Amino acid sequence: MVAAATTPGPLASFVRFVVCGGGVGLLSGAAVPLVATLIPWALANAVVTVASTLVCTELHAFFTFGTGRRAGWRRHLQSAGSATAAYGVTCAAVLVLYAVRSSPGLVTQQAVYLGASALAGTGRFVVLRLFVFADRARGGTVEAPRGGATTPVTAAPASVGPTAAAVSAARPPVVTRPALAAAC
Repeated sequence: MVAAATTPGPLASFVRFVVCGGGVGLLSGAAVPLVATLIPWALANAVVTVASTLVCTELHAFFTFGTGRRAGWRRHLQSAGSATAAYGVTCAAVLVLYAVRSSPGLVTQQAVYLGASALAGTGRFVVLRLFVFADRARGGTVEAPRGGATTPVTAAPASVGPTAAAVSAARPPVVTRPALAAAC
């Protein structure tokens, strides 16, 4: 018998997100120069980035957000989209730094890059938690806001007349997402 997946709370998920992402990021940082001995650096960076994003998405599915199953292509694509947006934020921050200061020192560059990475990472965590790995995709249950009980989503019985079925079909399913304030 397979144990049901448990969903960690927002703080536990965030800690897990930082550990998984940071760990894979450190390994990726070491892997790029090694792979670059075989292929051009830009290609090595791209290959390692794609591989690390795939690994992180699987880790986030199982460990960070506790879905109890593999991520699947939809989640991989959404995760890649959020990673691309985070990459854009860090690039934009460094470009703005160079527009403001033509030759910033190494410490300033690192501070801007790490600050932008922290901001982008936090935004990525919110996107992954609220949209990519949200509870609404689990086993037909919908999570009530602010830690309430879950409510099974059921279809109308086949024996129900056309009027009740039409009313049930016309009503959109209720899917609630936790408010950002509840994540704090």
